[in-house]
Amino acid sequence: MAARCERPSGASESLSRLHWGGLAQGPEEKRGFDGRTSGVVLTIAGILADKRLSLGRGVPPPHLRPLMRFHNGEIAVKAPPNVASGPSRVTIGNIAPCSPPLLLTAPGTPLDPHLAENLRSAWGGTALDWLAPGEAVEFGIPMVPDNRWQVWADLQASRVDMVIQRSKGRRKKMLLADMDSTMIQQECIDELAAEAGVGPRVAEITKRAMNGELDFEGALIERVGLLRDLDEAVIARVLAERITHMPGGRELIATMKADGGHAALVSGGFTAFTEKVAEALGFHEHRANTLLAAGGRLTGDVARPILGREAKVQALHEITERLGIMPDDVIAVGDGANDLGMLGLAGTGVALHAKPVVAEQCEVRVNHGDLTALLYIQGYRKEMFSI
Repeated sequence: MAARCERPSGASESLSRLHWGGLAQGPEEKRGFDGRTSGVVLTIAGILADKRLSLGRGVPPPHLRPLMRFHNGEIAVKAPPNVASGPSRVTIGNIAPCSPPLLLTAPGTPLDPHLAENLRSAWGGTALDWLAPGEAVEFGIPMVPDNRWQVWADLQASRVDMVIQRSKGRRKKMLLADMDSTMIQQECIDELAAEAGVGPRVAEITKRAMNGELDFEGALIERVGLLRDLDEAVIARVLAERITHMPGGRELIATMKADGGHAALVSGGFTAFTEKVAEALGFHEHRANTLLAAGGRLTGDVARPILGREAKVQALHEITERLGIMPDDVIAVGDGANDLGMLGLAGTGVALHAKPVVAEQCEVRVNHGDLTALLYIQGYRKEMFSI
């Protein structure tokens, strides 16, 4: 079983102050994975802006080596176009004995090879294996160190993502994706609201709903009600003028499809949008809510039943059963509270640029990279990407 979404405990320490004793594993690190977990993937996005931050060179001194306990593994790191600093802190539980990969990725920004080499050396890794020159690298390590989340937090401060997941079965057979702020860069209902003159009010409700502060269904009904009497033709204008695709989406879907994978778009948004987005990006199918209209104008209501958190979980079960695969064969991606169910059920659940309530509960987080991170997480080399 893959790592599941669950609330982790905190940890932080500047890379410039890390000590080798931090590599020892404590009892608190046992949380987050079960005994069937078979590996780890670590993904980092961004390169360090402050070259003074360092994991150290060479191996730890002999008197500290007894503090270290090892699992077999590998690692991976991902860097985004923007490398401005921004603080963040997270931890996850320890991995059961396994053979994990650590991946380093930096799309759009050359990944500093010294960072990868320092990390490899500090964690006793094997030779670097670049999945994409200057962009993605992985190497074997003899353990999953206790201080990996201290390192992660400091990398986040430099807009660098680091993700850990099991290595066995990392290549998935199905993509299940949210749409708003995941496959597209906007929230479609907020864009409609802006056209209706109620943008700020709806955007605030959306923010609270995606953070899990409001019941999703009630919040959707309230927001749709504010769109009453809006010209239905506005939908086409919003699609043409306001909606942009998340970078890396086409490559993600095309590459998985070329490898025999299935792609499904499941959104708490609206079919008027998912239909066009699914067609443009190459999804096999899509599910969403239906805005009701009469006489060319929105009625201010949505068809029942409303597709929310449980409907996304149901979609995962129904589609995998139809395809003859298991939930563990799925990589799911989303950003809101209503995505947590499917992220936790999927073999790999990725919180992409996620709301705080999601980011703090999921093991796999991509805060700065784009959707190609999901390909590196699965072990694809860049020359294997399709467009």
